[in-house]
Amino acid sequence: MSQPKAPPDSARLDRVVAEARRAAEQRNNGYRERALKLYPWVCGRCAREFTRANLQELTVHHRNHNHDDNPADGSNWELLCVYCHDNEHSRLIDHAAGSLGGAGEVAAATGKPFADLKALLARGKG
Repeated sequence: MSQPKAPPDSARLDRVVAEARRAAEQRNNGYRERALKLYPWVCGRCAREFTRANLQELTVHHRNHNHDDNPADGSNWELLCVYCHDNEHSRLIDHAAGSLGGAGEVAAATGKPFADLKALLARGKG
């Protein structure tokens, strides 16, 4: 015989529901949710439009690259699709890498890839 089911623990259920509501409220107060409420769901670079079905591909980009700078008016945010967002960060990394060299001029190339080309071509015919 099976044992009778215990009645649901209403105190535990209340705690779970309260925690879920707190988590939802925290998510709604996050900068992504605030940005999605402020701005139209369009990528600021490629103008791709988003719906609820593909909204996870729309990201919030911090214009000054400081993720702690989240003004209430959203002036440090722009919505970018994941592709444009990756491109923006790649451009920043490339720019930083290029400016770290310190030297104003790049050394001239010294290799001579075609120096012995005539001999190589002659050897291939024979």
